[in-house]
Amino acid sequence: MNIDDLTIGEAKQLAKLFPAEDLSVKTSILDNFASGETVIVRTYSAGVWCGKLSRKSGNEVILADARRMWRWWCKESISLSGVVCYGIDQAKSKIASPVEQVWLEAIEIMPIKGDAAKSVMEAPIVQAE
Repeated sequence: MNIDDLTIGEAKQLAKLFPAEDLSVKTSILDNFASGETVIVRTYSAGVWCGKLSRKSGNEVILADARRMWRWWCKESISLSGVVCYGIDQAKSKIASPVEQVWLEAIEIMPIKGDAAKSVMEAPIVQAE
């Protein structure tokens, strides 16, 4: 058999022997990342948020009990990774009131736990000056 001489029908039959990779499996594994956990989300245009990851599809996420981190200052270190590890300095940070749900376009999603999560989620609600 010469592959160059195959008809379209024969090529289709041959293709059935080699099923296409099922991308839905990979997508669902990534979309389940940190599901139900408290996370820090850095977005394209809506700043930084902290809340419970309710749903994820690609780079779109829905956070529940979410708080916008209008201004944040790490207890230690200098980046959001530091916030995840050590929490925020509440005196220097401005954390907004929680909202029931928010839909965001995420650049970065990092689970945050323990005292670090409490420092953000239990921070005083910033007041307008």
